[in-house]
Amino acid sequence: MELTKNNQRRDFIKTSAILTGGALLSPFSLPGAYAAGSDVIKIAVVGCGGRGTGAVFQAFETGHNIQLVGMADAFQDRLDQAYDRILKKYGADKVVVPEGKKLAGFEGYKEVMKEADVVILAAPPGFRPDHFEEAVRQNKQIFMEKPVATDAVGIRRVLAAAEEAKSKKLNVVVGLQRHYQDNYIETIKRVHDGQIGDVIGGQVFWNDGGVWVRERQPGQTEMEYQMRNWYYFNWLCGDHIVEQHVHNLDVANWVKNGYPVKAEGTGGRTVRRGKDHGEIFDHHVVLFTYEDGTVIHSECRHFPGAANRVDESFQGTTGKVYMNAGHVGRISNYKGSSIYDHNGEGNINPYQKEHNELFAAISKGEYKFADAENGAKSTMTSILGRYATYSGKVVTWDEAINSDINLKPDRLAWDAMPKNVPNSDGFYASAIPGQSKVV
Repeated sequence: MELTKNNQRRDFIKTSAILTGGALLSPFSLPGAYAAGSDVIKIAVVGCGGRGTGAVFQAFETGHNIQLVGMADAFQDRLDQAYDRILKKYGADKVVVPEGKKLAGFEGYKEVMKEADVVILAAPPGFRPDHFEEAVRQNKQIFMEKPVATDAVGIRRVLAAAEEAKSKKLNVVVGLQRHYQDNYIETIKRVHDGQIGDVIGGQVFWNDGGVWVRERQPGQTEMEYQMRNWYYFNWLCGDHIVEQHVHNLDVANWVKNGYPVKAEGTGGRTVRRGKDHGEIFDHHVVLFTYEDGTVIHSECRHFPGAANRVDESFQGTTGKVYMNAGHVGRISNYKGSSIYDHNGEGNINPYQKEHNELFAAISKGEYKFADAENGAKSTMTSILGRYATYSGKVVTWDEAINSDINLKPDRLAWDAMPKNVPNSDGFYASAIPGQSKVV
């Protein structure tokens, strides 16, 4: 399936209409007891770490009659910890997960989905294409975390499954929660209405000190070690430009009503270079060029002790805009006069809001959300940036999206070997700009 830039802007406008509530509402029939007249909405979670557990909490907090009926995770201990937390908080009448629907390992996700109306997909991103395809095959309503893949091969699978989900009228919400955050919705609406003129440039940032490290434990296989320390391996995480910075790049795409046609940049491993830091870079600086020639400056880094910055700014022909996750949305002209200022009052937590809106649609039998296509293309934007920094070359969207380089191991099992393994000194190979092949 070859995908090119020619239909990007048209597809973005079509997709963003759905993301912002512009879709035609269509009735559908949910499977199981819910369809038979019960008001219980049954959910299953695949991936029981902090984000998966948090998403289950948010489902329960929507106020609908929710029952958790299935749980899957690669690791038994993580599954047990999540089960205990959820059970303690919501009780046995809400947490109805028999042992046969509480499954550890690589394949349990298929079984635990079967009795659910809605599935929550929150395993590491490298597994998302497998899990999303199966959820669509089983006709489930879906919440899935970002990013939705770690390479172009996975992106193409998600895009194909997204089309199938739309044909089946399955609601899909992706955890790019800024689309459900009032300051972003209201500010970007005004940008699209022309309050800063034509967008001609921008800067997006996710600069912070980095995340956890999980040291290698005695007796671990290489597969288990990489999965426990998943943030540092591209087949699982995609690098932090994909796992974190996708939020900011998604905002750039939203503001521009399209996706970049090429990227160039630089990156490397400057301060985070230990054996436990796998193969990913600790900084990326990328210039993304859009079809109309607009260039967006993108920057993300994990430097402990350095200045932090997570926000987005854009410049237009008549004004400028600034937004951040702290509920700020500010539009002004170049003389400094305010045009719009969103002060954040009354905002609902966007992590909660995305679940509120998904479960409200499900309870009404409405087809309202089709986030997967944009989720895939914004994830692809971040992968394009990684391809540019890893190679040190200009990489086009068309080259990137049609890459056949597959990061996923040939076999998923505890005794299987990932494609990047440590050398005799315990270090992993990482990309060398100017030498590494990425597409």
